[in-house]
Amino acid sequence: MIDRLLGAAGDLPPESTQQAVGYPSLFLLVALGSLVPVVPTGAIVSSAAVVAFHQSTPLPLLIVFLVAAFAALLGDIALYWLGQRGVRSRNGSRWLAVLRGRAAPDRLARAQEKLATHQVSVLVLSRLVPAGRIPVMLACLLAKVPLRRFVRGDVPACLAWAATYQLIGILGGSLFPEPWQGVLAAAGLTVLISGAPALWRRVRGSGRGEPGAGSRSGSEHA
Repeated sequence: MIDRLLGAAGDLPPESTQQAVGYPSLFLLVALGSLVPVVPTGAIVSSAAVVAFHQSTPLPLLIVFLVAAFAALLGDIALYWLGQRGVRSRNGSRWLAVLRGRAAPDRLARAQEKLATHQVSVLVLSRLVPAGRIPVMLACLLAKVPLRRFVRGDVPACLAWAATYQLIGILGGSLFPEPWQGVLAAAGLTVLISGAPALWRRVRGSGRGEPGAGSRSGSEHA
């Protein structure tokens, strides 16, 4: 999908197509994935980076990095703001309920424990650990961390996240001569990374005879 969005369309050169279609689409998909954590945003960024890697100049890679980081930050801010409304409301809110439903109690407890002493580093790691963002965000909400302080910690988190998945895309682009091959490799790798923790918890829970141990694992893709 990103390959088609960032590739040439009609008689337009690839650079013009990226500016007109690819980058806005990348922004919208990443922002939506940050707000509604079921979209595989990591795979989207990696795929976009593969296509950008095959361009004639390094500028597309820089633009992909900036667009992805900015979109992730705006999505996080919007989700945190909606969660704050739920915390302040006597009856809660649908968004707060969604966050609670996607944060396993054990992961939330660990996030709350680490947040007390390592606030900024916890936010950065939460973006890099699969399914780690929502528990830490919920912990911040329950601790009533102000939005401004949350944003200060989330800026380096989004930059690190965008850089990590872009590096995966660059790796995929460098290993294969055709962009579509690199896109498939990068997307597959990011999906594998995102799903590995949930799969491991499910296998471990089955080994211990704990039915449903993996049912609470989040479906968030980075």
